[in-house]
Amino acid sequence: MTVRYDFDTPVDRRGTWCVQWDGVADRFAVPDLLPFTISDMDFACAPEVLAALGSRLAHGVFGYTDWRHDDFRGAVRDWFAARYGTETDVERLVYAPSVLNQISQLLRMWTRPGDGVVLHTPTYDGFRKAVTGLGREMRTAGVDDWAGLERELARPDSRVLILCSPHNPTGKVWTDAELTRIADLARRHDVAVISDEIHADLTHTGHVHRPWTPYGDGLRWALVTSATKAFNFPALSGSYGFIGDPDDHAEFVRRMDTAEGLASPAVLSLTAHIAAYREGGAWLDGVREYTRGNLAMLAERLGAAFPELGWRPPQAGYLAWIDLRPLGVDDDALQRELVERERVAIMPGGTYGAPGFLRLNVGCPRSKAEAGADALVRALGRLVMITGMERTPGHGADWNP
Repeated sequence: MTVRYDFDTPVDRRGTWCVQWDGVADRFAVPDLLPFTISDMDFACAPEVLAALGSRLAHGVFGYTDWRHDDFRGAVRDWFAARYGTETDVERLVYAPSVLNQISQLLRMWTRPGDGVVLHTPTYDGFRKAVTGLGREMRTAGVDDWAGLERELARPDSRVLILCSPHNPTGKVWTDAELTRIADLARRHDVAVISDEIHADLTHTGHVHRPWTPYGDGLRWALVTSATKAFNFPALSGSYGFIGDPDDHAEFVRRMDTAEGLASPAVLSLTAHIAAYREGGAWLDGVREYTRGNLAMLAERLGAAFPELGWRPPQAGYLAWIDLRPLGVDDDALQRELVERERVAIMPGGTYGAPGFLRLNVGCPRSKAEAGADALVRALGRLVMITGMERTPGHGADWNP
């Protein structure tokens, strides 16, 4: 029997210390914009997760907690087996407050200040902050630039490749051939791989996410991830990962337990992870179907207004990565139109090192996604008319400024 979840009814997030809604003025310098920004969703958590959290809260005691037990480790193991057909060694499992915390800790272990860290561009801005904040040098290659990737990996002081899988912000799902090629390059140039797979559970039908674990032979590697992204509870914190080498695994755990003082995880995060992986599969499938519908709606409206963009939904996730360069619009002018006239906040591509693009979050009720799509179409239409760009015959017949 299909379980019906309600993703249409808006949840008012204002006044909840929410970064996307309450913090919009911090990034765009204007309050009360309709936001399509930071990568979280406007949906309430899965009822199964909320029920588990309620039961744990009712217990009333929140003392120091351990994650090294089969309730958690078994839930992770079984999730990877059921969703990805991948066997995992729970003896390699680690726990941390966040994926970026894990990445930072691994960079401290595997690199020194000044060493090179290689990433694909466009690049999630959190990676840039972590790499440069630790005094490492960020080196980039395009997601399809294999020659550029090898060139950066071959530099003698390049130590780590951060692989975003699926890729943020493009939504690209790496194929088996591509992952094999990346592993071969990393082995050839003796570069460690950190595979961030936090978007994996949001891979859309027709595409297959492949965890990094089978590709790591002969490499120093780690897979880092969390249920917080797909199940929409990032405010609970919590992430986990697998580290290939036993000595690296022991060193990571030692650092977390001693130097970082993070031996005890947040119990509500553990509770939410276990409930999500044990009981939340149907809700997650519903989210993927619903956000895929939002992306299809966006593709239809962009295609009708600007067929020259040829925009297609991403292979994973609810973040629409839109290449606007064929329209020749100015990034700053577009942001002024969106913010000042349309009163919406959409992330400019320059945030990720890619001027001329936008990243629009449609992890939200359909009515909000439609409002964002329409605002973007109107703003682009005005700018295209101002620039006098030649258009496809018949374009814009239904556009109403």
